[in-house]
Amino acid sequence: MPTDVFRLDDEVALITGGGTGLGRAIAECFVISGARVVLVGRREDVLQQACQELGAAASYCVHDVTKRDAAEELIQHVEQSVGPLSILVNNAGVHLKKPAIETSAEEFDHVLQTHVVAAHNLTRAALPGMIERRHGSVLFTASMTSLLGMPLVIAYAAAKSAYLGMVRSLAVEASSHGVRINAIAPGWIETLMLHKALGGDEVRKNKILGRTPMNCFGQPEDIGWAATYLCSPAAKFVTGVVLPIDGGASIGF
Repeated sequence: MPTDVFRLDDEVALITGGGTGLGRAIAECFVISGARVVLVGRREDVLQQACQELGAAASYCVHDVTKRDAAEELIQHVEQSVGPLSILVNNAGVHLKKPAIETSAEEFDHVLQTHVVAAHNLTRAALPGMIERRHGSVLFTASMTSLLGMPLVIAYAAAKSAYLGMVRSLAVEASSHGVRINAIAPGWIETLMLHKALGGDEVRKNKILGRTPMNCFGQPEDIGWAATYLCSPAAKFVTGVVLPIDGGASIGF
């Protein structure tokens, strides 16, 4: 039995929102596992810094995922400059914290465009090559809002919940062609975004920890290694799943 089933040697991975946070953590774990990664985002300085830290296996493309007509061009650029794309991580997104009755149609649409429509466009552009080579993995970054009811995030919850339907439908369509489709659903992870969200709010912090059976926040690498597993040969018979990485929060009481 091979001992390197968790490796990603010879894989080329495109990670949207890859310069910071969970995308950056996924990129680091991919690189450690042998993959070449292409980070996608809108801020060139952030992408440059991330690539310097990740080393020679990392490169970047400045790209706005909401530009619908640019998805195929991005995939072509990656394949011409780095190699055939075998892993796509749909991780880019925006957050909106607002009561549902105060969330405008324009705001709601913007969140869905950034998450759902952009992910569909990139996946649609990447799939033909993966199907032709009969090798590929598409990973979506879902959320606890895909699984639990949370207040003040109606647009974000709608977008992240839509990912689950996309994963299941895509898995049924693509898996017979050698392309696996999965999602991860991060819980509360120690990132700058979490610290900003908590903002010294000990009551909210304690509420989160109180409903998390492991009684702690996760670390970014917890997400990175889970993503690595789902995109590795170790998960070759895994498709259409949503894997919570949440310390048990989604099943806790």
